[in-house]
Amino acid sequence: MAVTDAGRRESGEYLQVQTTTDSRAEAMELARAAVEARLAACGQVAGPIASVYWWNDELERAEEWFVFFKLPADRYQALADFLAERHSYDEPEILATPFVAGSRSFFNWMTEETRGSDPDVPRPREPDAASPSEVPGAAG
Repeated sequence: MAVTDAGRRESGEYLQVQTTTDSRAEAMELARAAVEARLAACGQVAGPIASVYWWNDELERAEEWFVFFKLPADRYQALADFLAERHSYDEPEILATPFVAGSRSFFNWMTEETRGSDPDVPRPREPDAASPSEVPGAAG
């Protein structure tokens, strides 16, 4: 990972993925379930929004809710598969936008929270962070 002091990383390492639903309840459940499964570090629900779109050769208008997920890019496919399986829409919107810059600590938090306690998935170590056994007076 190329990291500068400002927290800039190589573009595409972290994503915001969005979808829309036709109810706040479904939006909240998708957010809760994805975060609980550690597919995303954070799920946010916003809305309602007004949507206009074509569906089955008909111009549709609907009230929808956004769901935004923040995650490391390596979790994208698992989240996309999860959303496609659990979403009520026949063709759900699943779009990813890369972060080009941000807080290093927030990026690290996203990585840590999507790894959980799975012993097969390595947790990142802070650059230049001393382990407890390397800190004078720390138990380790």
